[in-house]
Amino acid sequence: MPHVNGDNERLGLNWRKATHSMNNGNCTEVAKMAGMVAVRDSQDPHGPVLLYPATAWASFLDAASNGSFDSLS
Repeated sequence: MPHVNGDNERLGLNWRKATHSMNNGNCTEVAKMAGMVAVRDSQDPHGPVLLYPATAWASFLDAASNGSFDSLS
């Protein structure tokens, strides 16, 4: 999985957190990049970033919305 190390704020990305996230800090944040979606731990904003192709991210969101992962909980 490609990732970016270092100070993520320097990437100039507009990080977003889910509106339904808890206020306990256990969240991930996402940001759009050219053809990619960046994901980071909100508790470690200067830590590593995972990069996913936008099409793979869209497939993941569709599967999550359709309950494909419900059996994992």
